[in-house]
Amino acid sequence: MHDETSTPTGAGSYDADLWNADLAPTDAAARTWDWKAFAALWVAMVVCVPTYMLAAGLVSEGMAWWQAILTVLLGNVIVLVPMILIGHAGAKHGVPFPVLLRSAFGTKGARIPALARGLVACGWFGIQTWVGGSAIYVILNGLTDNMFHGTPLPFLGIDIAQTLSFLAFWAIHLFFIKHGTESIRWLETYAAPFLILMGLALLAWAYIEAGGFGAMLSTPSQFGPGGAKEGQFMGTFIAGLTAMVGFWATMALNIPDFTRFAKTQRDQMLGQAIGLPIPMALFAFIGVAVTSATVTIYGEAIWDPVVLAGRMGGMGVVVALAALVIATLTTNLAANVVAPAYGFSNLSPSKISFTMGGYITAGIGIAIFPWKLLETAGGYLFTWLIGYSALLGPIAGILIVDYFLIRKCELDKDALFTHAGRYGAWNSAGLIALVVGVLPNLPGFLHAAGAVDTVPAIFDTLYSYAWFVGLFVAGLLYLALAKK
Repeated sequence: MHDETSTPTGAGSYDADLWNADLAPTDAAARTWDWKAFAALWVAMVVCVPTYMLAAGLVSEGMAWWQAILTVLLGNVIVLVPMILIGHAGAKHGVPFPVLLRSAFGTKGARIPALARGLVACGWFGIQTWVGGSAIYVILNGLTDNMFHGTPLPFLGIDIAQTLSFLAFWAIHLFFIKHGTESIRWLETYAAPFLILMGLALLAWAYIEAGGFGAMLSTPSQFGPGGAKEGQFMGTFIAGLTAMVGFWATMALNIPDFTRFAKTQRDQMLGQAIGLPIPMALFAFIGVAVTSATVTIYGEAIWDPVVLAGRMGGMGVVVALAALVIATLTTNLAANVVAPAYGFSNLSPSKISFTMGGYITAGIGIAIFPWKLLETAGGYLFTWLIGYSALLGPIAGILIVDYFLIRKCELDKDALFTHAGRYGAWNSAGLIALVVGVLPNLPGFLHAAGAVDTVPAIFDTLYSYAWFVGLFVAGLLYLALAKK
């Protein structure tokens, strides 16, 4: 059974800097999400350019296509566990992620992990908005024989059509931010079946055009006997698995932002189990299979679907890129707007609503000049994102231990909205566990990012397991400290 309290019972005693209508526990009327809504949410988030290219990195590291797909599938089955566990708190108590953090970190301490989670989403928001804008730009040029190519503008470094395409796609987000999470649910529900259909249509096109999927799907693993990387499979597999877990490690934290609208606990659990692992593996397979076919069709492997859509020409480019724009929009709204919108609202609830938090996110998304970020840090970006799982793992470990082992799934909702309550302003156990949980992965991250030349081999090994190491170290330490 879920709790249907709409506001703290001692509503007159909550602190103004901890409560507003968007952060308050959801009431029965707001619980409109059934299992189909959660499944659709995940399908619509999974279908995006980074997922399409996900298996590419594993294939380039030497895996056979089926090993890459199984690694993607296993990573998503693993990350589904904290997703459902942390989602339980949202479905039962109706509170968003920043409010849930208060029981483990204190009412003021919770702002640190909430802001950390929100800022990485702002970076992703800008990047995904640039990807969507690029798709619009390619559509325009595909339809007009490259009429919209121009000289780069001073300071910006992109031409006028690129700038307007980016701003147009950015502006679409503002409509959904203004109309809140219910409008996002509506978009995800209707977009999901269309996106599955488009993915399968792309697969069929590649199969027919190439007369089969081509050489890549028959290429053996480089890790087998006589292969270039014989005997090195486990190291690549573990690092790849951690990267796959890291891909949705952000959402595993703020999933209560969505499950707080669940009709029942069963709806969030069943919907997520159906919507995440299998569609993720299927879309990764589409990416590998279509790319394999492009070797036969175009004489080169084209991993980037935006580039591929541009090569198709005719109506194919319009349909493919329209699907890309919708896919990018659905992923961006759910994964990169909701979390920072609640996170910023949590910093000053009396001044910042969910909608205002969304506008701040959109503003930061422009201010970071995402095209320059990708241009100068393409390789390091993904090093950083995998490294970010070293921070996200500890937060997940602390939340799971706090909610299930310390609180036994019960929360005092009045205390979540007052500094003087049982959770206090600062919970040193949570903050110490967070710092200690990050530390073992720090040397390996600095080495991977190129900040230091060498570190002892043990730190590189630990970094391969970054999310897992952080989760278990921080979770166990928090359990020890919180029980004292």
